[in-house]
Amino acid sequence: MASSASLRRGALAGVAALMALAAAAGAAAGSPRLQVTCALAALVPAWLVWRALSRMAPPPAQMAQADPPMLRRADDALVLEARLEHAPVALFLLDPSTCAGEAAPLNASARQLLAPGRVTDRAALCSQLAAQPASGRALLAFDTERGVERAMVAMSSLTVQGKAQRIAALLPVESELESETLNAWRQLVQVLTHEIMNSLTPVASLSNTAQGMLAELQPQLEGEVEAELAADLGAALDAIARRATSLADFVGSYRSLSSMPEPVPEQVALKQLLVRVSMLVEPAWRARGGELRILVEPDSLALVADAGQLEQALINLLKNAFEATAGLAAPRATVHARLVRGARLRIEVSDNGPGVPEELLPHIFTPFFTTRKGGRGIGLALVRQLVHANGGTVRHVRPVTGGARFVLGF
Repeated sequence: MASSASLRRGALAGVAALMALAAAAGAAAGSPRLQVTCALAALVPAWLVWRALSRMAPPPAQMAQADPPMLRRADDALVLEARLEHAPVALFLLDPSTCAGEAAPLNASARQLLAPGRVTDRAALCSQLAAQPASGRALLAFDTERGVERAMVAMSSLTVQGKAQRIAALLPVESELESETLNAWRQLVQVLTHEIMNSLTPVASLSNTAQGMLAELQPQLEGEVEAELAADLGAALDAIARRATSLADFVGSYRSLSSMPEPVPEQVALKQLLVRVSMLVEPAWRARGGELRILVEPDSLALVADAGQLEQALINLLKNAFEATAGLAAPRATVHARLVRGARLRIEVSDNGPGVPEELLPHIFTPFFTTRKGGRGIGLALVRQLVHANGGTVRHVRPVTGGARFVLGF
């Protein structure tokens, strides 16, 4: 391998040759043929200079190691900043100058959380963050335009340039909690319905058998007292049989919560789906002087879901709206499908009824919970399960104009 000294000498010789050829070309300004000859002759020394310089240059690894420490630290800081910017956790800076009514977002997830369409009261969220202890974790609930959402918050204290600061990290867990809640309810309902049905079925069967045996014995009974006792016994057995059958039917209606078939996703045109739903439920609204409005913006709006399950969810919501607006002079319901920020699909089902009382909001999606006489408490629970199975969420949102509004997000 040639030494660095010989490479330098070769490079200098090549440069000298190039300079000489350049001078000769300048002297031969009046002769194009000589200029071309000088240019061709310069190719060889130019190649020698390039080869010597390339062999003298250090390899890329050594060049990277030779970077100044300040430059390396700047690159590391940029890499760290990029990672924090795209972290799936919302990071906020809390200090006396920023938390007097605001929380300073530190990355994209935090800015998205504070953007229009998410948190409805930024000052309230900041107050909740400021009230958290300096260390540890807690479950935080806050209001958004899609309803109440929950997030796991972790706090960290540090001192930067002599100034005490706190960092809050929020990890949204609403979808995960909802999924676990649905699974827990589904398993509970499955166990309860199985055990209750196993008990009620033989009770009803034995009651019917006892009634048949009593009917066979009645001709052999003598005396008014025996006949009266037989009649009372027959009425009691009949009541037991009827009640057992009724309970079996009642419990069987809850099997839909635990044995719902898996969704079969397909491309669904929302305009056509909502027209089908309207054809099923609108006659009842018109019969009592009401109105059902269907809005889809744009008309080409579509999503991938199980069309039958999505229809069932919307029918259940409209059935609730129909019952909630009973007695109104001009009942009205609206189904509005549109795209919102982040290219998310939003389907709103609203009515002009009395709305959901504040104290009942935490329980409306709970299976078996109902305030309506004769209700079974599975309507909204089934809606949530159907929507969640198709990759969406359902929330109750407090409408400004009154009534009830349920928002399906996909």
